[in-house]
Amino acid sequence: MCGIAGFIDFNGASSEQELEGMTHALEHRGPDGFGTFILGTSTYKIGFGHRRLSILELSELGRQPMSWNQFTIVFNGEIYNFSEIKIELENLGHSFLSESDTEVILHAYGEWGKNCLDRFIGMFSFVIYDSKSEELFIARDRAGIKPLFIYHKDGLFLFASELKAFHKHSGFEKKINTKAVQAYLQYGSVPTPHCIFEHCSKLEPGHYVLTSLENFNFTPQQYWNVYDYYNKPKLTISVEEAKQETERILKSACEYRMISDVPVGVFLSGGYDSTCVTALLQKERTEALRTFTISVPDIGLNEAPYAKEIAGRLQTNHTETECTAKDAIDLIAQLPYFYDEPFADSSAIPTTLVSKIAKQHVTVALSADGGDEVFAGYNRYEMIIKYGGKLNKIPGFARKSMAGVMNLVAAESIPVLKNKYNFAQRYEKTKSILRNTSDQNIMLSVSQLFTEDQINALCNTRFEKLSTYFDSTELKNYSPLAFAQAMDYQTYLLDDILQKVDRASMSVSLESREPLLDHRLIEYVAQLPDELKYRDGSKKWLLKEIVHQYVPKSIMDRPKMGFAIPIESWLKNELRDLLETYLSENKINETGLFNWKEIEKLKTGFLAGKKEFGVKIWYLLSYLMWYEKWGK
Repeated sequence: MCGIAGFIDFNGASSEQELEGMTHALEHRGPDGFGTFILGTSTYKIGFGHRRLSILELSELGRQPMSWNQFTIVFNGEIYNFSEIKIELENLGHSFLSESDTEVILHAYGEWGKNCLDRFIGMFSFVIYDSKSEELFIARDRAGIKPLFIYHKDGLFLFASELKAFHKHSGFEKKINTKAVQAYLQYGSVPTPHCIFEHCSKLEPGHYVLTSLENFNFTPQQYWNVYDYYNKPKLTISVEEAKQETERILKSACEYRMISDVPVGVFLSGGYDSTCVTALLQKERTEALRTFTISVPDIGLNEAPYAKEIAGRLQTNHTETECTAKDAIDLIAQLPYFYDEPFADSSAIPTTLVSKIAKQHVTVALSADGGDEVFAGYNRYEMIIKYGGKLNKIPGFARKSMAGVMNLVAAESIPVLKNKYNFAQRYEKTKSILRNTSDQNIMLSVSQLFTEDQINALCNTRFEKLSTYFDSTELKNYSPLAFAQAMDYQTYLLDDILQKVDRASMSVSLESREPLLDHRLIEYVAQLPDELKYRDGSKKWLLKEIVHQYVPKSIMDRPKMGFAIPIESWLKNELRDLLETYLSENKINETGLFNWKEIEKLKTGFLAGKKEFGVKIWYLLSYLMWYEKWGK
């Protein structure tokens, strides 16, 4: 895994020094090597930069930018099935100099053009320049595991793995997109394909761009769409057949992600997803896998005993590290640097901690993200299945009346429930769902924090809605569960989970691999009947049946914990100085975006005991810290 950056400058003004600056801004993504390629023609100047994290082909033969014939590439990611593709290409007359997947991409593109993407199993973003046809080919993997940012204005086209590279180019105009700020307040991140800056975007997952540099046209084309598989008729299949085929795909996905020339480990939380990955891999090995768990017991984040028990059962080489609340809090000041677009998921903190621990022992770690989206593990899916239909039977006026009553009763005044984690936030979302029980509104309600009305009160400009995957009408004849899963795959997974894991792991130069996001898995599981995913009150039923073959249900069956941290408590105590510094009238007015009086009400209410305001305060604080670093 690496960092890539570059430009196509139709004004010819970009310099090699700017290219090097953009590339070196990504050094944390690739500390093992550095390379650039620059070429000027009569109509444009093109520059590619690469920072290398050596994983495959550790010799100089794996160095990038890499050229073959008329093609030059910069590539971030891994093509796990490159050996099979290489054999196919050799049978077609190709010869290779290295054992690098990068070289295979070049030859595959030379042989099949854009259709090479259909052959790749992996995570990737790459850019290829064809000097003969003077064309540019840009592509991103199907799930969006690897990022790619774009800037395009006034004859200057920039691309990079992270936004911070753009700040190193003198032609980059740093102008904040106010609509993106409002979307951030809704979702806690800026939804794809949008970006926090004007004239910037993210290349969407499963998309490519193929354009002539003589007639440049940045129009992404889709080559893969998860909705296509949810739209297929459900398979008529027995439970045993579904289990066997799912396990076969899972094993293949896990084994592919062990391909490496450097040490590999597995994040083991003790939950079903990471246990599945660990069990399937350890079964085929005599050598013990390296597994890693962290705990932060003084904030209640302690799955370590469960992970230790499972590691013992599976006989892995297990590393358990205990961190303190101070270790976690000290990371907060670093977040705006690595998350160089506003990002408010506080689980970025423990994710960075576990990455730091793993990096001390390995260079590659398998994660188990995507299991909830693929196999239906979120609590909200259960809510949709159990209560969606029942709520629709309640007359609209009655539901709206119930929401009105809830407006009069504060979350913190409800006995017992007020002590449940995140109850105040769930309470707020329930009110929105009562007002509108459509599948789309339920997903919007569980995904959004600030409502449009709240944003209008909070911001100096009126709310302008950005088009997102939530607006998609591509799903046909769907069940409520399929709708929720497909929507999460395109939104929450993409813009929150994958962004979090990429930046956290890359902040310490660790490659994170995602076996549960192998496209072959979602293509198959999306076609399975709902009752194999949610059955008899059990979420992720099919995955659990597979795991129970390796680890008894008696060990696994416990409430889901997740990576939650007590952000509300920290904001009132350990982070109080930070809160007072950034949520001040001067800092708020400096942005020119927010209404201080409304923020003051939120801040005062939170400090006076309105716990449900805590996450909103964290969203605002995260934005203001980002703005201090990157927005001025």
